[in-house]
Amino acid sequence: MLAPYASDPGKSRGRLVREEESSFRSPFQRDRDRIIHASAFRRLKHKTQVFVEHEGDNYRTRLTHSIEVAQVARTIAGALGLNQELTEAVALAHDLGHTPFGHTGEDALHALMEPYGGFDHNAQAIRIVTKLERHYAEFDGLNLTWETLEAIAKHNGPVEGDLPWALADCNAVLDLELHTHASAEAQVAALADDIAYNNHDLHDGLRAGLFTDDEITALPMIGPAYAAVDAKYPGLDWNRRRHEALRRVFGVMVSDVIDTSRRRLAESGAQSVEDIRALGRPVVQFSPEIWLQLKDIRDFLFRRMYRAPSVMVIRKQVAVVVEELFDLFLRDPGLMPERWLQDLARARGDETVVARIISDYIAGMTDRFALHEHERLMQP
Repeated sequence: MLAPYASDPGKSRGRLVREEESSFRSPFQRDRDRIIHASAFRRLKHKTQVFVEHEGDNYRTRLTHSIEVAQVARTIAGALGLNQELTEAVALAHDLGHTPFGHTGEDALHALMEPYGGFDHNAQAIRIVTKLERHYAEFDGLNLTWETLEAIAKHNGPVEGDLPWALADCNAVLDLELHTHASAEAQVAALADDIAYNNHDLHDGLRAGLFTDDEITALPMIGPAYAAVDAKYPGLDWNRRRHEALRRVFGVMVSDVIDTSRRRLAESGAQSVEDIRALGRPVVQFSPEIWLQLKDIRDFLFRRMYRAPSVMVIRKQVAVVVEELFDLFLRDPGLMPERWLQDLARARGDETVVARIISDYIAGMTDRFALHEHERLMQP
């Protein structure tokens, strides 16, 4: 049974291109399935989360991260009486717009695209699902419902000020009401993202030897989790001890979001999804206490993992790969594959349009493809 403030697929605002509805899948289930079958979703398998994809088989990639986010999001949505299919669709799509090499690649591409409107991975996700996936006979993109597009665009909150050009293009055709908060389902997907990366980045940082179990036990939430494991399982081997402790940290985060959000939803008096959008504040949140503890964990990860010397060396190397590929294609767009040459021909030499097509191509690359293309094209 859905809560009154949940997104009802039977009341969807529909799709940009009208389609006959499925007899056995809801509109949000179809959205989820189209995202899973998208080429951009498959490519997440070989895109960086923190470590470059080829550095180790056990580290998270964008694909495994997205699957973990979807699992957390479904759990929270179910506990809150929200629509699980919409929540899952947003969780699976939220990272589609990421470049190769994670935020390093995005930073490099944004700097290169500054003269042409910049680059934003959230806006690029919208561009992918509305334009760049080209498999269907009757439309470009995936022709997702308004609710799924809104949730992808606004899962981190209202989008105000100057819009990223890729998002502005979509919004000009289909008003996503960017000044408001999105549905509670979108808000769940955003918090599930925080929970997933905080948890698995601790796992991956420990596996990489960037810090030790003893060092993270000084952090709030984590120290008590290790102590609880030691009390219940004295002498447990280090690998099981670590897993047991971090899954308790994971559980604390999920339970806190559910308990806090239930209270905030009840206090809001919302009786419809439109009430959620009109509140002017998010209703799916961590408690203030857990939010402060997570800030300490994030600060630690920033210092010891995201800006670790070994990680920074790789960041500099892969930034050069993106920069040199972009400059090469800008000088000679004819080096791009045939599919992209058709788009370039329609650009009629407009430098901004050409740069944005090149940006689309590079942003869609996997880590390994970008490295291989750079090696192949930059040979003397």
